[in-house]
Amino acid sequence: MRKALLSTCAAALLAASASTAFAAANPFEDVPEGHWAYDAVAQLAADGVIEGYGDGTYRGDPKITRFEMAKMVARAMANGGGDRATLDKLAAEFADELNSLGVRVANLEKKVDNMTWKGQLRYRYHNEWEIDEGVSTRYAHSFVTLRLEPSMRVNEHWSGHARIDFNSNMNSAANTPAAHMTYTKRHLESDIEYNGMRVERIWAEGDYGNLNIKLGKLPYFSNIDEGMMYDDNVAGGQITFGNKVKATLTAGRAKRFDGELGIDPDDGDNDTGSYQAIEIYNDRADKWTWGVAWHRWANAHEMVDDINAEKLNIYEAALGYKFNKNLRLHGAFAWTNDPDYDQPDMEDGEFNPQPIFSHSKRSWSIELDYKKADPKDKGSWGAFLAYRHLGHYSSIAPTYDTIYNGRRGVELGVSYVFLKNLMGTVKFFRGEKMPDDDNGDNPGPRDQMERDSVIFVELNFFF
Repeated sequence: MRKALLSTCAAALLAASASTAFAAANPFEDVPEGHWAYDAVAQLAADGVIEGYGDGTYRGDPKITRFEMAKMVARAMANGGGDRATLDKLAAEFADELNSLGVRVANLEKKVDNMTWKGQLRYRYHNEWEIDEGVSTRYAHSFVTLRLEPSMRVNEHWSGHARIDFNSNMNSAANTPAAHMTYTKRHLESDIEYNGMRVERIWAEGDYGNLNIKLGKLPYFSNIDEGMMYDDNVAGGQITFGNKVKATLTAGRAKRFDGELGIDPDDGDNDTGSYQAIEIYNDRADKWTWGVAWHRWANAHEMVDDINAEKLNIYEAALGYKFNKNLRLHGAFAWTNDPDYDQPDMEDGEFNPQPIFSHSKRSWSIELDYKKADPKDKGSWGAFLAYRHLGHYSSIAPTYDTIYNGRRGVELGVSYVFLKNLMGTVKFFRGEKMPDDDNGDNPGPRDQMERDSVIFVELNFFF
């Protein structure tokens, strides 16, 4: 009777298992080769359906309980292959046991799998020199960041995401929000203490194949120009649709980062405005890549005070070409017709508007990339050489680490993976700071330009 029961259970579960050959070795010392159930027990063990008693024995002579049988059925069901009809019959027979054990355990495991974490521990060092009329001024900052990125699966289409950052200024030992750390280095007051742990992003995402939807405080990296226009958060919504040709529509509230205009470290609102964008572009994996876009950023109160304009309408086009798997050239050009005048000064109680230079209403970048560092691949590396021109009014929140609005010049960098998930990056920028207006003196633009040099070092531990 015991042998018949073992034979029946082994045969049924074996029929339901995913494997098709008896190539596995038997791990149980009390089921020797030549035993009538050797092949079946070996295959069930290889498929993870049976586990034995942890001491190298199978103990096939005693009767198994319905509880033990239900556990084997649950494991066979978890494999997801084999004879579905046989598994369905076994599941019906042991429904009560599966409901009290197997299904409950499976649901719990599924919930655990539904939430995943990734992140990084990062050190950054930024050293900048400005030379104005022979006088050199140096700004040096270093920061450490702990970044946690949880993802939660809701159903087959929807998921939840967040990014939690802890940033600390290594110079002052003060905690600081990422926005001030990254974009307003020279304006950061070292004696201001911030709550360093911040939920920087939190959004829901729906994926329906060629349709992607994001809602919440979501990340946005402008696609066609690889971040020249925007790389930060948008509090609102975004829709991306299409296959070989895609369109991304974004709308919400967004910050505009500019170290010279509209930023006050003590005021968290004056750099935030209404933002809308439309991008149309082809598959980024193609040999030739192209794209066009429109961006609109409006902050009527602050902009009227600063530049006598309520909004910035920015248009751009981009083009790229892959020579081979290692070498790629790509670039983008953006322009705006806003604003016409700056009004920084008061004379006799009235504003004294000054014409805006055209270079402040143009942005472009051309970059040559060679290879690419992959944090999972020890010894991999990548390098780039670029020329960038970022006008004050034609970029909103550019992605670059060494150059920001109102600068132009050459940037180069290299990244290297020392060990798996341990990557270092060094970047260097050499260029000049561009004025916005002529201050009423009408000199040539280059007569007012300050020289600017930046060294940026980053060490990333990914997990």
